[in-house]
Amino acid sequence: MKDSSNPLIRRMAPGLILGFLVFIGLALLGDLQKVSLKILNFDWRFFFLALVFTIFNYTLRFFKWHFYLGQVGVRRISYWQSLRLFIAGFPLAVTPGKVGEVLKGVWLMRQTGVPVGRGISVVVAERISDGLAVLALSAFGVVAYPAYWPFFALVLGGLGAIVVLSQIRPVAIWLLEQAARVPLLRRFSQSAREFYEGSSTLFRPGSTLLAVALGTLSWLGEGLGFYFILLGLGVEPGPRIMAMSIFVLSFSTIVGAASALPGGLGAAEVSIAGLLTITLQQEPALASAATLLIRLATLWFGVLLGLLMWIISPDLFGFSSTRQPLPEG
Repeated sequence: MKDSSNPLIRRMAPGLILGFLVFIGLALLGDLQKVSLKILNFDWRFFFLALVFTIFNYTLRFFKWHFYLGQVGVRRISYWQSLRLFIAGFPLAVTPGKVGEVLKGVWLMRQTGVPVGRGISVVVAERISDGLAVLALSAFGVVAYPAYWPFFALVLGGLGAIVVLSQIRPVAIWLLEQAARVPLLRRFSQSAREFYEGSSTLFRPGSTLLAVALGTLSWLGEGLGFYFILLGLGVEPGPRIMAMSIFVLSFSTIVGAASALPGGLGAAEVSIAGLLTITLQQEPALASAATLLIRLATLWFGVLLGLLMWIISPDLFGFSSTRQPLPEG
């Protein structure tokens, strides 16, 4: 049987190469010798503590994912099956524009029978609720540094508009009907309708508030993990350092997502290192080392977990002939 994961690996290749180049660029930017010395002197106990906070982030986001599945009608799916799908999506973040994440909709259809468009609506709702969560976490930092306000407002306005439009059903249905009249778009009309129906459900006020609350707590965890990375590098502890760590990581996450680069690579790293230098007056070598370490403990840790899930779950790619779809509840 032809290995159908090969095209996916090829799509990920640019992100993996870019990630390697970004690491080298950061090391050179901060002076390779000084950055190497910072990492050699790093207290690795703090790195493992950062991993604990990353797992905390993933755990809360998984509960949000599983909650969303129930909202779109997928209720008879085990926690293990749901967890496999959730973790297996991590490496897809390093595909260009994260477009590979639509595969989660395909995998969800194979496992549960839910329409692909409705499954993709879960993926999109995840991203938007995460975006609103990190915006909430970075809000106080933006107040302290008004220069970042225009970008903050633009992203908040864009995400808010999507949520609001999904709840104005007559407008959304009219747009779908107009799109269905365009020959090139007609073939996607049913999937678009399923996507809208899923999004309309997921962005109801109650669901959105719960999802954003879970997202805020989960990304707060990663911000605290970044704080401990800084402590491991010798930065003096304190409430100001903790608050700014949360702001720097949250705001940089927004920058990375808005860049549409694979995994936000390059944009997120430059933002983290730059904000550390500007807001906390850290030397470039420490800023570069901190950026390398937090990206290892978050993005690349997640990619590794996802690749391991691919190895133990070949049926996600349709290799297993014994897979049986679960009925929808």
